[in-house]
Amino acid sequence: MASGMSQTSIAQKNWELTNNIASVNTLDEIYQYDPKQQQEILDAKPWDKDPYFFKSIKISALALLKMVMHARSGGNLEVMGMMLGKVDGATMIVMDVFALPVEGTETRVNAQSQAYEYMSTYVNAAKQVGRQENVIGWYHSHPGYGCWLSGIDVSTQLLNQSYQEPFVAIVIDPIRTMSSGKVNIGAFRTYPKGYKPPDDGPSEYQTIPLHKIEDFGVHCNQYYSLEVNYFKSALDKRLLDSLWNKYWVNTLSSSSLLTNAEYTTQQIVDLSDKLETSEPVSCRALIGQVDAGDRKGEDKLSRVTRDSCKTTMEVLHGLMAQVIKDRIFNQVLKVNPCATEADPKSMDDVPMEEKSAQT
Repeated sequence: MASGMSQTSIAQKNWELTNNIASVNTLDEIYQYDPKQQQEILDAKPWDKDPYFFKSIKISALALLKMVMHARSGGNLEVMGMMLGKVDGATMIVMDVFALPVEGTETRVNAQSQAYEYMSTYVNAAKQVGRQENVIGWYHSHPGYGCWLSGIDVSTQLLNQSYQEPFVAIVIDPIRTMSSGKVNIGAFRTYPKGYKPPDDGPSEYQTIPLHKIEDFGVHCNQYYSLEVNYFKSALDKRLLDSLWNKYWVNTLSSSSLLTNAEYTTQQIVDLSDKLETSEPVSCRALIGQVDAGDRKGEDKLSRVTRDSCKTTMEVLHGLMAQVIKDRIFNQVLKVNPCATEADPKSMDDVPMEEKSAQT
């Protein structure tokens, strides 16, 4: 039992280290809600003067786990929820989250009047039990196609920022999270209408499926990403332990190679399609006929190479996990049934001639 608990603790610590979850003191100000201070920030509205006012977001470990588990429960369908928190300077702090009863598909999620009624009831009930945090954003999932804002997401976030500031959008990819072992998450805010952001150079690269590239490219300059950090306290420990004891067994009983088999197949098909679009340029490059106008095609080929490496590493990660579990649980030592206590030889130590004589 003690050994099992130690293995559970090790697995939980590894998850916290992988996702850079920092511990804070339970008496820290981050857990104290000051209504007067929050109202002063709302009255000042510093985000109206600076489109880049919010630079980062802090998410509690409990809220992170709840979002990931909710997104994972949706499978290939998008899910949606709301976030409760506050503002501390240029940092948005997410203390808790709750799911919304919405209609989801593989490409979008639609919140109807029932969802808004549920949200209002939930927030009022939370305030009655002493949770004074307000709704500061929404989250939804992008199963298998990365963390970014689509055209519909941009419109939704822009509308929310117009009437419910401060507001942030979080996107989680549960499929890539299961494949890589690290939470695939992004936090975003949209620019005001008519604002043209400066060219800050290329952003961090991420794999986008071919059928989503156009939607990504059209709207990628209408929002910016926030730095995401996580925190936890001793008060979260019991809740985290309760959630983790339910989750950690899945690490041993499941395989990403089987769970994400469909996702891996889709990745390979997507790589094939991308290679076909870049093939003409790569052929001309071999005979030295690439001009300056075709450099974009070369970049396209390099992206395909990076996507291929990423898919390969994820498959190898799953394969190595299976090999390790096989070595731990399936390697049974064959003991010689004729061995005595005085001469406890195993079958592996007995010469071949003796084995033949015994049989």
